[in-house]
Order: sequence, then C-alpha cells, then structure tokens
Amino acid sequence: MTSTKNIQIGLATIRITVTAFFLIWSIEKIIAPEITQGVFSRFYSLTISSGFSVFIGIVQTAIVLLFLAGLFKLWTYGALLGMHAASVIAAHQPLFDPYMPPNHLFWAGVPTLGALIALFLMRDEDQLFTFSSLFGARARQ
Repeated sequence: MTSTKNIQIGLATIRITVTAFFLIWSIEKIIAPEITQGVFSRFYSLTISSGFSVFIGIVQTAIVLLFLAGLFKLWTYGALLGMHAASVIAAHQPLFDPYMPPNHLFWAGVPTLGALIALFLMRDEDQLFTFSSLFGARARQ
C-alpha cells in the first residue's frame, strides 16, 4: 500500500470515528436535553432551556453530517475542532486530578482533540469516502 493510500485511510478513519463520537453528543442534546442543561450549568455556568438544547443538537448534527461527507471542510472541520476545544477547556479541571473517579474519562477528550487538530491541518488530503470522491463532485472548501 502506498504512503498516500495509508494517509487517506488514516484520515478517513479519524473522520468517521470522530463523527460517531460527535453524533452521540449531538443526538443526546435532542433526545435528552436535561443532560445538556446540566452540562451547560456545570461546565459553562450557563442556564439553557430544553428547546435551546434541542436547537443546538439539530445544528450540531447537521454540521457533523456535513463533516462526515467531507463538505465545506474549512468550516465543518473547523467547527468541530472549535466545539471540542471549547469543551475540553471548559471541563479542564478534572484533567488535573485524573485518578479521582470518574475524572479519567475526561482524558478521552484529549486525544480526540489531537485527532481533530491533525485532521483540520490535513483536511485537503482527506478525500477517501468523501462526497466528492464518491460522486465525482468537487467538495466546496
């Protein structure tokens, strides 16, 4: 297998698994808005309504699906990177005490952030299983 093919497979793997990761969170905002309300209260010191949680979930799900398709890469890859970076920063306190249960779970966000940074930097090379590679259309950058 060529180096280019390996890179393509690696980038597609990151995109697809990050999509699964984000869909869990975006769909949760829609089907269990009370959980999102608690997260916003605890980590962002914000009070949001259940309706706003659903709205955020719908918008985030749309962005995640565009990301999965490899469309509008600057904006979708950047949006997921920005959302996740904000989440890691907002929930940074448990990272400093990883051995206090369940704080070690917060560390799962750190390699995810690294993967999103790498994918954002290599977004132009990420072509395998994207809309443009599957349907021959040039995906908007």
